[in-house]
Amino acid sequence: MRIWVNGGLRDADDARVSVLDHGLTVGDGIFETVKTVGGRPFALTRHLGRLTRSARGLGLPAPDLDEVRRACTAVVDANPTALGRLRITYTGGLSPLGSDRGHAGPGLVVALGEAGRRPDTTAVITVPWTRNERGALAGLKTTSYAENVVALARAHEHGASEALFANTVGRLCEGTGSNVFVVLDGQLHTPPVASGCLAGITRALAVEWTGAQETDLPFDVLERAEEIFLTSTLRDVQAVHRVDDRELPGGPGPVTLKAMRIFDERAGNDLDP
Repeated sequence: MRIWVNGGLRDADDARVSVLDHGLTVGDGIFETVKTVGGRPFALTRHLGRLTRSARGLGLPAPDLDEVRRACTAVVDANPTALGRLRITYTGGLSPLGSDRGHAGPGLVVALGEAGRRPDTTAVITVPWTRNERGALAGLKTTSYAENVVALARAHEHGASEALFANTVGRLCEGTGSNVFVVLDGQLHTPPVASGCLAGITRALAVEWTGAQETDLPFDVLERAEEIFLTSTLRDVQAVHRVDDRELPGGPGPVTLKAMRIFDERAGNDLDP
């Protein structure tokens, strides 16, 4: 594996950042995960736009997007793969051992790993912890991801691939690394960004391409929704067949199947929509 670290490609064994990088010491960083298909990134322009918004929200200098694109191209070219997970990480850089940010400038790391196609359906669980829709990091894709690590581990313990959160007022929010859609009376809905969920790239495309409504939903909608599916960079559109102990129809339902078909067709026609 060849990895871009602060200005150039390095072999994996030589790809190092300082132990004083603020992204490591206090989680002061942001990231994007981009799907690559046949050596080309999908929706890279949208991902870089969100990277810039996350940097602004965290108070980091705006990333040099030309450099980020160069880094992505170099890494993809150096690591051929049919389906890949391209990770762009942008941090506060060298800093003191504390919350204060240093003056050395941000760090940039880009890496690519091989990915496999996800199953058409999956199981999810709900967790008792909440997203803070009014927090300083709400809606930002930061490296402060420990909450997600804990919740995802809980999901795996229960034979599921994802955990779903409510927000602090008991409304449906998101998964650890996905957005959630539900079907009610044949109509497709997803929580609004105001719920505290991440403005997912795949979520936005699914809303645009399917006409899904952004709706403030109670968390218990998961107990009565006719269909449920997740969206994320590597899931695309993935049906849910179980929520906690509730079994849904074994295969993707008709609304989900239509969304899957639309997404595959539209994404296949344009790699940078």
